[in-house]
Amino acid sequence: MPIFTALLAGLVFGIGLIISGMANPAKVLGFLDLAGAWDPSLMFVMGGAIGVAFVGFAAAARRKQTPFGAPITLPTARRIDRPLVIGSLLFGIGWGIAGFCPGPALVGVGMLQPKALLFVLAMLAGMGLFEWRRRTAA
Repeated sequence: MPIFTALLAGLVFGIGLIISGMANPAKVLGFLDLAGAWDPSLMFVMGGAIGVAFVGFAAAARRKQTPFGAPITLPTARRIDRPLVIGSLLFGIGWGIAGFCPGPALVGVGMLQPKALLFVLAMLAGMGLFEWRRRTAA
């Protein structure tokens, strides 16, 4: 049952990304182009997503486990440190260049978008590099 629930949640999330335009890099880049032909419509998508996440995190904070018995672990770090700032900058730069962030990029791969596949490969390489760096630094 947990696999079916994850599949269903992923499908709903992916369909939501497609309907909202988040899986369309041109729409995302139009939203990020404040000096040009700015398209503010994704602001409402993000506002809705923040509202849903707020409710979800509040509900999760009151529970110890999921309905399937898995433990719920929420992030505890609150400090804004150098790795967080650098990671945020890299994320934002990548989003601004490619018009993809991880979720919409995976949807784009499913829609057979070559740029999405390239983005996901670069994302996986970056994740691997981060993990390698973390292991060698320890």
